[in-house]
Amino acid sequence: MNYSFRIGLKWWNSWWTQSADRRLFAALLTVGSCTILVKLVAFIKDAIVAYQFGTGDAMDAFLIALVLPQFAITLVGGSLNAALIPTYIQVREQEGLAAADRLMSSVTVIAVLFLILLSLLLAVTATHILPLLAGGFSTEKLAQSRSLYLILLCVLVLHGIGTIWGAVLNAVNRFALVAAVPIMTSLMTVTAVLTLARPYGAYALAFGMVGGALIETGLIGWWLVREGLPLLPKWEGMTPAVRQVLWQYVPMVAGAFLMGSTSVVSQSMAAKLDSGSVSTLTYGSKIANLLLGIGATAVSTAFLPHFSRLVAIGDWVRLRSTVATYSRMFFMVTIPVTAMLIYFSEPVVAILYERGAFTETDTRMVASVQAIYLLQVPVYVVGMLFVRLASALNANHLMMWGNVLNLSLCIVLTYVFIQWWGVIGIALATSTIYFVNTSVLSWTVLRIMKRTSNRC
Repeated sequence: MNYSFRIGLKWWNSWWTQSADRRLFAALLTVGSCTILVKLVAFIKDAIVAYQFGTGDAMDAFLIALVLPQFAITLVGGSLNAALIPTYIQVREQEGLAAADRLMSSVTVIAVLFLILLSLLLAVTATHILPLLAGGFSTEKLAQSRSLYLILLCVLVLHGIGTIWGAVLNAVNRFALVAAVPIMTSLMTVTAVLTLARPYGAYALAFGMVGGALIETGLIGWWLVREGLPLLPKWEGMTPAVRQVLWQYVPMVAGAFLMGSTSVVSQSMAAKLDSGSVSTLTYGSKIANLLLGIGATAVSTAFLPHFSRLVAIGDWVRLRSTVATYSRMFFMVTIPVTAMLIYFSEPVVAILYERGAFTETDTRMVASVQAIYLLQVPVYVVGMLFVRLASALNANHLMMWGNVLNLSLCIVLTYVFIQWWGVIGIALATSTIYFVNTSVLSWTVLRIMKRTSNRC
């Protein structure tokens, strides 16, 4: 028996340490587990916020104020990660760690300057932008949105820097802290709502988000120093590697701008409907965003470094096998979970939110929106796999053109569907967009991978 145990242990150690696919699966589990914890805490936060604010004007004002800062964070931070990680890994593999650190330092300088300028631009143009987003708001409600918006712009620079640092930690296979640290914003928001909601109303939400972003960035920076990586950015010159990052970044920013614009379009059209429509749309997307957060975040974090390494060494057989295996796996996991949540949509909403200012009528409307939003989950998660494959292949221009299609469909479908089904039509338009996007993207990326492998 002892002999069998030793053989089994030897096999396990070999399985764990020698196989890149197993390490990928371990990274996926690590990020997924941390993300589940983060999302569960976020749901507790949402339940407390729903109890305090319901779907009233204060919540509408906060959510509209959050649209552009959140959009800008995704635009700058998320896009830069997809452009930076493949090049960072390539430089580290071919030129050494010191060259990779210099690349990160120069890219951080560029990103920080851009974030500061973008924050100032958004602040100066607030009086012109917000009325476009909140066309149905009263003067008082719009003024509250503007004040909240200026506070929330502080989050942009903090999250942008933290996202870049987190990308480098992911590139060196340090996933856990980066995946778990967003829990701090939820905890700070809960603390702020419980202690400050009475005297400050929706401003407590903004204070919580800024405090959470500050703590998150501090923790990631501390871990970066622990890993011996440079914290303070320094300009090292416009090297070929920096140019390559920027070359990939431009289409990613354009694509993220177009994709993020779909959310802006949805929120602004909801603002033109009855009072509470923006809040209904947001609460209705929470469960879908939970699944997307767990699935898409894990996929994005774990697969981009793995795909980038396989492309760098030209291991096309393993790359194809990984894509096919995990595509099937994601569909097998997400479709049954999605179907069950759609069936139990109303009880789930009632359990999560129906108390305090959140009424039974709110539950019925939010449950309907939620059921439609959930339709996108399987194709979105699989689509994210192909997004990261495109980034590893340095084909980020695909996202730009794909998101031109997304934005066009969003405007047309949302306008049409909203006439028939109101706020539910916005959710239906969003789910339809992702079905189309994933179909087109997967077909195109697989063709590019085939052509690239044939040339090698």
